Amino acid sequence: MMKHHPNREQLRLDSVLAALGHPVRMSVVKVLADGKEHTCGSLLKGISKSTLTHHWRTLRDGGIIWQIPSGRENLLSLRREDLDSRFPGLLDSFLKAATQDEQTSSIIATYCAE
Repeated sequence: MMKHHPNREQLRLDSVLAALGHPVRMSVVKVLADGKEHTCGSLLKGISKSTLTHHWRTLRDGGIIWQIPSGRENLLSLRREDLDSRFPGLLDSFLKAATQDEQTSSIIATYCAE
């Protein structure tokens, strides 16, 4: 089954901001900001697969991530080029704020895998 990834031109600011507006999804974006592909199971800890599936779908449909099948797993990566093209500076501002804001950074650290 092919997953829905909106084209760059289809990315909407309200969808992107809604997708970024949850601590679990913030954690995913922070990890994926390293520019690498990660397997779904390697990103977060202590969250059920069904809940993760919901978050992957929200991020994918919002245009934040690529989710590409690879064998029995899915590889996730950040759509930085598309996001930077559509909304210059948004992703960098988000990542800076998520890191500098002590409360947000603490929440994000709760979900990130060690």
